[in-house]
Amino acid sequence: MVRQPAVSTAAGDGCVSHRHESARPFDDSLSYSARRTTMTRPFTTRREFIARSGAAALAAGFAGHTALEALAQHGVPQRPIPSTGEMLPVIGLGSSKVVAQIAENGTEPVANVLRALVAHGGKLVDTWPRDPANDAGFGSVISQPEFDGKLFVTTKVDQVGKEAGIKQFRDAQRNYRREVLDLAQIFSLTDLDTHWPSLQEWKAEGAARYIGVTVSQDSHHAALEQFMRRERPDFVQMNYSITERAVEERLLPFAADRGVAVIINRPFMNGAYFDRLEGKELPGWAREFGCETWAQFSLKYILANPHFTCVLTETSNPRHMEENVLTAAGPLPSEAQRQRMRELIATV
Repeated sequence: MVRQPAVSTAAGDGCVSHRHESARPFDDSLSYSARRTTMTRPFTTRREFIARSGAAALAAGFAGHTALEALAQHGVPQRPIPSTGEMLPVIGLGSSKVVAQIAENGTEPVANVLRALVAHGGKLVDTWPRDPANDAGFGSVISQPEFDGKLFVTTKVDQVGKEAGIKQFRDAQRNYRREVLDLAQIFSLTDLDTHWPSLQEWKAEGAARYIGVTVSQDSHHAALEQFMRRERPDFVQMNYSITERAVEERLLPFAADRGVAVIINRPFMNGAYFDRLEGKELPGWAREFGCETWAQFSLKYILANPHFTCVLTETSNPRHMEENVLTAAGPLPSEAQRQRMRELIATV
């Protein structure tokens, strides 16, 4: 087993999931519990999946003293943003699900998940334009003194037209109560040539610290590579998991060579990963690198790749947020073990 490659575990100072093209807005990562489905049978929640996999003990209480000790001593591992050297924790929060629930559940669930993230050294919170009332509620939470200076907040533009994009960004500033947003992104390369100059202006004026673009489908990878060849974004966001590895050989290393930070989305293919593995037994050899569930199996595979910066995990449960961070703090598979993981996934 190996530890985090090229990662600093020192506590950082100062210093993604968004809506996907597949029209499935929630990639709930380790805490997959509320996705949409077109299947007629009931979908599998993360809690149900763990129980069926014989790993309910992990949901009740954390396993792996090594990971707990590493987390207590160092916090969540971090990696540098290439354009500045600023350190960013490798686990982030995709906030779509928990923010969407504000209208029904209020803001306390959001606050509790953020407390769990911050308590263990995490900071990146990925957002996109949502219901204005929900965004305002989210803004009321992140503006609380307990989160002051502790969060790295992103936003996106996803509308066609320059003025529409500007309005989305200004709305985010107002709703989130932040004159400066940490990262402004163009969602799914939407109206790219129109919006990119706007993002550059926001960065130049100090309204956005970093700028970038997102994709979450393999069909957009070529366009993303072309964009990185002609521009210098601070960040790009792309889909990557043990079952979606198209970026592994070319796009991820290319982004690293270009000095671009990479945020990973769809670590569980918006839940399709769990459907694929339902009823399958986790192999005993996975415990060699501290893996107790199929969810950890994919996340640890991602975390062992040296070319990404942060992976988005989405949840509305603080306990699950802690589990996500614990997975990152624990041992990771070696390259030989990752090859074995790939071979196994190809058979199921």
